[in-house]
Formats: sequence, C-alpha cells, structure tokens
Amino acid sequence: MSTTGISAKNVAPAAGDHPVEYRRVYVWELPVRAYHWINAIALVALCITGYLIGAPIRAFYASEAYQQYWFGWVRFIHFFCAYVYVFNFLARIYWGFVGNKYARWNNFFPLTKAQRQEVVDVIKTDVLQTKLHGAISTGHNSLAAFIHFLTFLAFAAQSITGFALYSSMSNSFVPRMFTWIVPLMGGEMGVRYWHHLLLWFFVGFIIVHIYLSFYHDYIEGRGTISSIVGGWKFKREKSDK
Repeated sequence: MSTTGISAKNVAPAAGDHPVEYRRVYVWELPVRAYHWINAIALVALCITGYLIGAPIRAFYASEAYQQYWFGWVRFIHFFCAYVYVFNFLARIYWGFVGNKYARWNNFFPLTKAQRQEVVDVIKTDVLQTKLHGAISTGHNSLAAFIHFLTFLAFAAQSITGFALYSSMSNSFVPRMFTWIVPLMGGEMGVRYWHHLLLWFFVGFIIVHIYLSFYHDYIEGRGTISSIVGGWKFKREKSDK
C-alpha cells in the first residue's frame, strides 16, 4: 500500500501500456516493388537528362564540340531510360489485372461510397489537418490510389509526347508510331511545351510522394517505407481496413 492509500494494482495503466495486436500482411508483391524502383530510377534520370536537353549547361562548351561527347551521353541516357520507363509501365498495366487485391485496377477508382468518403477523410487529415486519422488502409488509401491513376495518365502523355519528338530524328518503329502527334499538337514547339511542362509535374510529384511516404510511415506506424522493399506491412487487427 502506498502512502497515498492507493494500491498500485488499482491504478489504471496509461493508454500506451496496453499491448496492441498486429499481424504482418504481404501487400506489395515483387513485380509491384520492382516496378516502383525501376520507375523511380528511370524517372529521376529522365527528369535530370530532360532538363539538361532543354537547358544545356554552358560550362561544357569551353572545348570544341568534337573534343567531347557529354551531350550525346545525356541524350543516350534519356532515350534509353525512356524505353525502360515505357516497358516497365506496360508490365505494371498487365500486373494490375493479375496481381493481388492491393495491385488491381479496381483499387485506383473511388467508385464506392466508402472509397469516396475515404478520399474526403484523407484530404481533411493530410491536407487540411482538421481531422485525426481514422481507420488506416493496408494498401493505398483511396485518394493516393486515385492520384496514382492520374499519374499513370501523365506517364502515358509524357511517353507519347517524348516519342513524338523523337520521331523526327529516328526511323525506329516505336517513335514512328507517334509522328501524327506533332501536327495534332500544332508542331514540335507545342509538343515540346507539354513534354517540358510534364517534366515539372513529375518533379513535384517525386517531392510530394517522398514526403507523404515518410509522413504516413511516422503517423501510422505500419511499415510504409520498409514495405516497398520487403513487401510486408503491419495491420492492426481491430481498427485497420
């Protein structure tokens, strides 16, 4: 008995003292993780080389052009990564039909009332910060999934405009498929404008994506960051979706 007359066993434990039951859930399959990291590397390389193609660094022009080939390497890396980017994206489209429930395309559209409500809740929590987190989705939440779908459309637009620009200097089959895009968009200047604008969209997307990944890893504690490496997340038995 303590001097205050209160037994230690009668003192209510703090909320954090209660054990919480979690179980491991295999969320991101190997093809999804491979797509993510291949796409990340290719996209960063494309953004850097694309910027250099649009605004070459003048310091490299100190020597005569025949004495160096740095811009040729920039263009080669850009074109090579573009092919990797496109075929990796096609593989992800396929996996959206045959992968597990977290990878399938029906997750990317807020079609149900519950999904639409989750979009509103996530905006209130992550953007407006007017609401505490409710139930936590094991895979993508509905807003993140829909934004990823819109990003896939941007991937397609970036690829089409890129190959349209490439078609004027290549006789390869893939670029020549998009020669009709150039007159449709009012000439190469119009195509180049949208291609360059999408570059900055992806720069912004990369920054926001990294920030939100760490943010959700911190506030949710479900292994968001490690899951894209190993595939596993942690699900709280009674509160997560």
